Amino acid sequence: MAPAAVRAASGERSLKSLVWQKLKSSVFDDCRKEEEWKIVILDDFTTKLLSSCIKMTDLLAEGITAVENVYKNREPVPHMKAIYLITPTKKSVDGLINDFVSKSSSKYKAAYVYFTDFCPDSLFNKLKSSCSRAIRRCKEINVSFFPYESQVFTLDVPDAFFCCYSPTVEKTNDKDAIMESMAEQIVTLCATLDENPGVRYKSKPLDNASKLAELVENKLENYFKIDEKSQIKGKTHSQLLIIDRGFDPVSTVLHELTFQAMAYDLLPIENDTYKYKTDGKEREAILEEEDELWVKIRHKHIADVLEEIPKLLKEVASKRKATEGKLSLSNLAQLMKKMPHFRKQITKQVVHLNIAEDCMSKFKSNIEKLCKTEQDLALGTDAEGQKVKDSMRVLLPVLLNKNHDSYDKIRAILLYIFSTNGTTQENLDKLIQNVQIESDSDMIKNWKYLGIPVVVSSASQQRRQSRKDRSSEETFQLSRWTPVIKDIMEDAIENKLDSKEWPYCSQCPAAWNGSGAVSARQKPKTSYMDERKSGSKLIVFVIGGITYSEMRSAYEVSQAYKSCEVIIGSTHILTPRRLLDDVKMLNRPKDTVCIKDEEKL
Repeated sequence: MAPAAVRAASGERSLKSLVWQKLKSSVFDDCRKEEEWKIVILDDFTTKLLSSCIKMTDLLAEGITAVENVYKNREPVPHMKAIYLITPTKKSVDGLINDFVSKSSSKYKAAYVYFTDFCPDSLFNKLKSSCSRAIRRCKEINVSFFPYESQVFTLDVPDAFFCCYSPTVEKTNDKDAIMESMAEQIVTLCATLDENPGVRYKSKPLDNASKLAELVENKLENYFKIDEKSQIKGKTHSQLLIIDRGFDPVSTVLHELTFQAMAYDLLPIENDTYKYKTDGKEREAILEEEDELWVKIRHKHIADVLEEIPKLLKEVASKRKATEGKLSLSNLAQLMKKMPHFRKQITKQVVHLNIAEDCMSKFKSNIEKLCKTEQDLALGTDAEGQKVKDSMRVLLPVLLNKNHDSYDKIRAILLYIFSTNGTTQENLDKLIQNVQIESDSDMIKNWKYLGIPVVVSSASQQRRQSRKDRSSEETFQLSRWTPVIKDIMEDAIENKLDSKEWPYCSQCPAAWNGSGAVSARQKPKTSYMDERKSGSKLIVFVIGGITYSEMRSAYEVSQAYKSCEVIIGSTHILTPRRLLDDVKMLNRPKDTVCIKDEEKL
């Protein structure tokens, strides 16, 4: 069974639960045959991997007495055996070898070695020649991605953005190496899901997606020829779509007003940790799926969240009649003191009320005025459905407003450029000078490296990308934009993707029936979870980051098409500010850009 932390919000079939089940069976159960306590040795990647799907305290139930870092100096425990769950990199393998330099100075009694994915022959041979006498087991477990949420994964390679889109890295070994590495990681996701999907890619405007799709297809073919059961596995009823980040620039810079996206955009949330003050004390809260209230409200519009949380708090308060009058954060602090057994429940609600109020204070001071402009530019129509005739006239009030910071003005300028499919050099120069953003002008100009028209020879407006008509869907006036990825997901499930625009890499893809269109007479009655478990899977991978609004789309589409589960992933997760900083660096030489993990290159 998966720990309660994994199961709480997302069910047994969530990505987090699947990853833990695989780690448990491939690593911890594999060593459990000998009933004795062990130490587990992790590197930075596997520490993050384990933390993403269980609490470290849950390892006690697996017979683990201590968790150590392979890179750090540790006290020897020669009477105990050690499990090494590490990545197949030189640094991690050297750390393992150093623990068994000689028989007399060995740190542990024996080593059980589990690599996250394929170990190169050079490293394997080095390990074999250095300390084979100490190694009782050596396996590759094929889990080299992070389950960020129940339907979201990342490869945790934010530097892939620079390596894939910078002209300074084009046609170098660095780009080839990161592509190979990403392909291997994606295959471990498919292996964990036990899916051999048909692989498709968006053919334009760049060729990163086609290159990565080809690599993934080849590696899938090799993997399923030699999987753990040594059986050839044909294509399953699933699809993997691979897309370059430039497919939808609008969703990356627009201000979103759904709770999770808004909070991560406007508030200084680092590593999913929100800091706030209550009762005069500094506190921290981790935004995670173990928190059922967070899962319930994260995709709701901020207006609905502000309505819902006070209702929940009043329910708790009315049960105890412990507070009177206006519901405020200070009253709630008093309430927690009077009602210690309700503390956990109230604390979660107080956290989210703090987040919502923080978001609204930013929204009211500045963002509200921006949102109307952004929506009109993004959609080309105003809230009444009237066509925007002059995009520059819509943009100007934002640029003239001294209360907006340079990031917000750059985001508005970008939406103007995206809406007109590029602008003239003269017009762009005027915009940059008038807003005085010369030092940050590459945040605008460098979008050309993502295949987005920025400067065009004449200001003749090209035809907008045709979108699904969602005018009948209920929405808020300042949240009319729908991420393009939602259209793509729905079209993929309904088998409406254009085969020229979305070619297959696979020679013989399985018949795709994502919408599960079976007549009621043929279809046996099943529960929602059974249907999801046996149904199709649509996996979407974006090279260069996904937004929180795109993550939300995966859940919304899965909910609408019960027979197909959508799983979305990327190299990393974006916030608008961070993306603009990354875009700014694209034309810099590689040695001036901080590359986090040189071993991947």
